Amino acid sequence: MRLLVPAALLLVLWQQQPAPIPPTPIPATHLETRWAAQVTPTRVWREYPRPQLARRDWVNLNGSWSYAIAPGDAPRPATFDHQILVPFPIESQLSGAGVWVAPDQRLWYRRTFTAPAHGNDRRVLLNFGAVDWEAAVYVNGALAGEHRGGYDPFTFDITPHLRASGDQELVVAVRDPTDDGEQPRGKQVRRPRGIYYTAVTGIWQTVWLETVPASHVTDLRIDPDLDRALVRVTVSGSGDSVPVTVSVLDGERPIRSGSGTTACP
Repeated sequence: MRLLVPAALLLVLWQQQPAPIPPTPIPATHLETRWAAQVTPTRVWREYPRPQLARRDWVNLNGSWSYAIAPGDAPRPATFDHQILVPFPIESQLSGAGVWVAPDQRLWYRRTFTAPAHGNDRRVLLNFGAVDWEAAVYVNGALAGEHRGGYDPFTFDITPHLRASGDQELVVAVRDPTDDGEQPRGKQVRRPRGIYYTAVTGIWQTVWLETVPASHVTDLRIDPDLDRALVRVTVSGSGDSVPVTVSVLDGERPIRSGSGTTACP
């Protein structure tokens, strides 16, 4: 037997289908450990973030920042009316915000800081452990640099943009398309379910300042050679062929040392 369904009835049934559910990426649960309960704006990730290349002269910029969310093609907001705890992503409970940023929006951060003391022969570096995904960094209104990539650290030399005295302004503009884009994002989606995760947008690792000499180390590569009982150390620096000395310590006791130049093992 054949069943004929009038086209008008099909149209009515199609029109009665529920509308697509909009993204709801922020979980309704509010779980908190005893360690999370100890986090405050003055007590948030105070450890030096890069132990492989630690420096004594550094300033931690984690803590309370102001933020605003604006359309992606809009200029800098006139006001930053909300507070966020950096370095927690804006979707997280620990950030104090717990809101979602759409792919067509831009998240703007703002804070002020005091520039560390530095003379003519020293530079001030601004470091970000990670920002997801696209970041533009402004210091006192000038673009200090841009970066794409949600998982890797980056550094800008902000010395030319610092005022001679007084408060310095730092603004970071972030865009993250999440699963609307083709960038690496792991399991982040706008509507998490099953094995997928709530999206992470914005600053999610430590932000810090450090002062360095004009000629300074920018990266280390350490390659052990167990067969020959050797360790090869490649030192990258702000200048080419700068003399360097590498010392191996047992606690505080030097046991080996070697000399070379930057970018050469």
